[in-house]
Amino acid sequence: MAFSPDPSLINEDIRPVRADERHWSVLSMASLWVGMVVCVTTYMLAAGLIDQGMSWSEAVLTVMLANVIVLLPMVLNGHPGTKYGIPFPVLARASFGIQGAHIPALLRALVACGWFGIQTWVGGAAIYQLLEAFAPGTFAGTALPFLDINITQLLCFLGFWALQIVIVWKGVESIRLLETLAAPFLIVMGLALLAWAYVKAGGFGTMLEAPSQFAPGGPKEGQFWHVFFPSLTGMVGYWATLSLNIPDFTRYAKSQRDQILGQAIGLPTTMTLFAFIGVAVTSATISIYGEPIWDPTLLLGKMGGGATVMISLFALSVATLSTNIAANIVSPANAFINVAPQRISFRTGGLITAGIGVAIFPWKLMESTGGYIFTWLIGYSALLGPIGGILIADYFVLRRTNLDLEGLYRHQGPYTYWHGVNPVAVGAFVLAVLPNIPGFLHAAGALESVPPLWDQLYTYAWFLGFGLAAALYLAGMMLAPRPRPAAAAAESLEV
Repeated sequence: MAFSPDPSLINEDIRPVRADERHWSVLSMASLWVGMVVCVTTYMLAAGLIDQGMSWSEAVLTVMLANVIVLLPMVLNGHPGTKYGIPFPVLARASFGIQGAHIPALLRALVACGWFGIQTWVGGAAIYQLLEAFAPGTFAGTALPFLDINITQLLCFLGFWALQIVIVWKGVESIRLLETLAAPFLIVMGLALLAWAYVKAGGFGTMLEAPSQFAPGGPKEGQFWHVFFPSLTGMVGYWATLSLNIPDFTRYAKSQRDQILGQAIGLPTTMTLFAFIGVAVTSATISIYGEPIWDPTLLLGKMGGGATVMISLFALSVATLSTNIAANIVSPANAFINVAPQRISFRTGGLITAGIGVAIFPWKLMESTGGYIFTWLIGYSALLGPIGGILIADYFVLRRTNLDLEGLYRHQGPYTYWHGVNPVAVGAFVLAVLPNIPGFLHAAGALESVPPLWDQLYTYAWFLGFGLAAALYLAGMMLAPRPRPAAAAAESLEV
């Protein structure tokens, strides 16, 4: 059967991937996750939980549970990518409409731009700290009051930004190779850091022995669940981004087994391991340096020694690059391509992402663990949870995994709805986001106070949005007349 899409809805970057072009195995998918997980922000995740009062075991288990939870939508949304070879913005056309798909795609893209900026700041900060290790005080530079950083920090940030632009320019095909090569190296480096801390400190120190602040007699006795649920939501929110656009990668998987098993091996195990490494190494720094050092860029700057500094710089660069290129470039690039496939290529989409990543001043998002977890992570999970609920409800419940592949690339077809937009999906999304807005505004400081109910709802932002949007969407679609797509095996189309 011939495949004849509307030219304005397709280009080489977002067309369906043919079966003979799908080479990603279990190892490829697992390596992708190792490469994305191993980064400074993952290392520091448990830090925010301990700062809120958890013991190390409570913090690590919270991270693990969150990633087991988010693995489910990750695998489910990965299914249509593998079955039909389509990226996330194209999948969103089935539920939101040919034009309405821009809403979830661009919202996901803007979050990725924020993460791109954060990871780029981390990479630049690593370079700055390592320069300081070579010559303390030499590179402080002139302070930039309007930015709250100095000129050398800004130059390091922009330098690391430029390095990533060079890689983006080489195109998306290099990602699988980058992640496959980086994965074993990053695991070895993480374990080496753990071994160094253990030997240097003569054990991991007192932090691992410290009781939870929520235990009887502790300073936060009886408050565990008040911290646990918003923290769990924040940890789920950490990968709520990829749980939407995972089809951007699973479209290259050889089979459903490869994408499911690869993700199950790579995501929760690596996240738990590196959360523990972050806690254990930081615990050891109390004995080594007399204070806890949560930021690995600061720690590496203190370790000293020319060879150590160079190896550390290389390891941090590889970790940050492998995370940023895969997690925070592919999705927004595809979203921007989807807006105008004939005008925007992967390179152009990557440049747009990188530009927005600079403009958000990412260092300000990382100023406190409270702002990081309760404003940034939970805040965007309130937006992305409803999108995930709608996508999964549409694909698995409403359509029973059957899509009209050609219809996804045609203006007039089963996904036209009303002028290219599905009002039911848009309405379900808006209604599912609304209950979380008061709590978000309170957490962000825009409102001094709100009724306790709104703060309570906000602690479950991702879960509330996901479930409410799915229920509203299904109810609306059951009541609204709609054309039903052909249930033919669309994978056999010649594309």
